[in-house]
This record gives sequence, structure tokens and C-alpha cells, in this order.
Amino acid sequence: MENDIVLERISNLKGRLGYEEKKAKKLGFASLYDYMEEKINSENNALNTVIEVKNRSIKSLKKKKKSEQKTCG
Repeated sequence: MENDIVLERISNLKGRLGYEEKKAKKLGFASLYDYMEEKINSENNALNTVIEVKNRSIKSLKKKKKSEQKTCG
């Protein structure tokens, strides 16, 4: 099954196609398609984690009351 997003990204590489092919081989991927698919999946996972962090309720930090300083009378 070919993903349209992956194919679109590969077709838009133009001058960077050779660079991305070399990088895919260096990282041990069988093809440029596999490399781009993994790259898109990792980008999506990173976005999901950022969204999850934003959605978590942030606990407010309780500030300790400073004891009043005694002054010499």
C-alpha cells in the first residue's frame, strides 16, 4: 500500500533527492520510500506528544507563606 503523502514528499524533493537517497542508505533503509515513511511517522509522533503535554492539566505550585520577620522594637 502506497501512501500518497509519502509519494508527494518524494516528488517534491527535486534537488534534494540524491541527498535524501544517500541518507536513507546510510541509515539502513531498503528504499527512499521506507525512509520517508518512517520520517513522516516520527514527525507525527512528535506532534502527538507535544499535543498531549499541552492537554495535561498543569498542577499549580503552592507557594509557601513566608513567616513575618520580627523586627526589633
